This record gives sequence, structure tokens and C-alpha cells, in this order.
Amino acid sequence: MEQRVLGSTGRAVSVVGLGTWQLGADWGDVQEADAIAVLDAAVESGVTFFDTADVYGDGRSEQLIGRYLKDRPDAGIFVATKMGRRAEQRPENYSLDNFRAWNDRSRANLGVDTLDLVQLHCPPTAVYSSDALYDALDTLVEEQRIAAYAVSVETCDEALTAIARPGVASVQIILNPFRLKPLERVLPAAAAAGVGIIARVPLASGLLSGKYTRETVFAADDHRTYNRHGEAFDQGETFSGVDYETGIEAAVEFAALAPDGATAAQTALRWIIQQPGVTSVIPGARSVAQARANAAAAALPELPPAVLDGVRDLYHRRIRAQVHDRW
Repeated sequence: MEQRVLGSTGRAVSVVGLGTWQLGADWGDVQEADAIAVLDAAVESGVTFFDTADVYGDGRSEQLIGRYLKDRPDAGIFVATKMGRRAEQRPENYSLDNFRAWNDRSRANLGVDTLDLVQLHCPPTAVYSSDALYDALDTLVEEQRIAAYAVSVETCDEALTAIARPGVASVQIILNPFRLKPLERVLPAAAAAGVGIIARVPLASGLLSGKYTRETVFAADDHRTYNRHGEAFDQGETFSGVDYETGIEAAVEFAALAPDGATAAQTALRWIIQQPGVTSVIPGARSVAQARANAAAAALPELPPAVLDGVRDLYHRRIRAQVHDRW
């Protein structure tokens, strides 16, 4: 699989990574054996990049990755985790003392002395402008607790603020055919600054797979049930902030754009991979088949102009009014 250097980390990662929120919680139950099988299938398919967070399943996702890597020490996996959501979301809680405590927990969960990359986990907007915060992150690097730091953001303005900071290695942002706004300023700014881009929610929480209908029922512990309107966290994390019924209708149109030999989901991933400035896209997978199919998107030929034009037309007709100005 193609490898791209992730910003200032100097490390190359696969263009299709693996998001592991679903292995911890909030997507229905995933048994440990199934989770390990997903990790294994991803690695066998060329994936070298895992994305996780200290709050996914209260650390379960990190622990599963740690157990897997202990058994596969030569797998060459780059692990990006996140911190910041273990405390009330106030800027003053983003302190060096809290960072050290959260860092200690993640290092224990993952079984490493130094974390490859730690991302601030969608903190309050004011945090991105705090000089003291970046000083604290620099201290973690100096103490060799982390090799590099980054941010995961909700809005384009937050991304641009972070990109302007010289120590930020990468920005993780929602980017998919239902969320085009980052293409305007964020991706060009990141490329100019040498900052990596990690694209999350690439399938709009599964909408872009084309597998769901108005009648689909998600489990009670699945965020696609309990966070459709932002009841638990930012609404953009669920279906990219798109109204479910609108998303279902738009997904049917999107699926019709898929070229021969590619599924709708693979087409969405291929679309993201070929956006200038993207380092890696991190779809989740709950099964071995999903992990393999996602990874296979990296081998697809570039989408032709007709598909790219179709995506933009679909976005502006059906989606833009719901998401563009808000995020």
C-alpha cells in the first residue's frame, strides 16, 4: 500500500489507516476476538496506521491495540492516540499535570514508553490559541513521553489556528464527499506548512456505504442512535452532521457514481485519498471483510473527472446547506 509521510513526524503511514473507535465503544458491541481479527486483517492488507483515543471504551481500544502489538512487535504500526476528553471540557483542564496523567494511562494501555503521536481530542476552541498549551505539549516531547503532537478538530477555523503553530505535526478533520469545506483552505494551508492531514468519519458514519435505509435500526449504545442531534458530543461526528433522511437519499445518488469494480464505500475512500494534502484516511471496521475492503480502496485507480464533478454537484445540491457554514 502507498505510504505517505505524516507531517513533521518524519514517519510514513499507509494512505488507508484504521480508525478504532468502534473497537472500544459507541458502535454496538464488538467482542475482543473479533477486534483482534480486524486489527490483523488490516495489517495483512497493508495498513500501518492505527488511530485510537484514551476514551474509546474508557481505554479498551488502546488496550486491544497494545495486546495486538505485543504479539506483533515487528508489524511496524504507527499508533496515534488522543487525549483531553477525560475531564470537563474547560480550557483550564488542558494542563501539563493532566497531560502527564492522561499520558501515563495511554502509555500503559498501549504498552510503550513513548507514544508515536498524541492528538488533542476536539478540545474547546479557545485551547487552540493557548501558548501555555503548546509549551506543555513541547514539554511532553522533551520528556520523551510522546514523539510528536497533533490536534483533532471539529471546525476549519480550529484547524487553521492549529496549523499556524510550528510544533503541530498533523490535523485530524472530518473529510468525505458529504463534507467538502476543508478542501477550500485547510488542506492547502496544511500542505504549505508541512502539516499532515488525517481524514476521519470518511464514510459519514456508514451513510456513504449505501447500506442503510430509512428503516435501519441502530443499537441503543450506538452513537448513530443517541447522538443524531448532538445530544452527547458534536453532531458532526454522527453522519457528518447530515440529517439522516437527507443522507440516505444523497447516499443513493453517491452510490451511482461508483465506478465498475468499486463499492460505494471504496469510492468514498478513494475520493479522499486523492485530495491534495491528505496523508491518511481512517475508516473504522467491525469485521475482517470490512477491514480488507477498506484497505483495497488504496489500490483503485484514481477517480475520473466525471466522478469528482458528480461528488461536488451532489454536495452543493443536497448537503452544503446543512453542514458548510456550521463546520
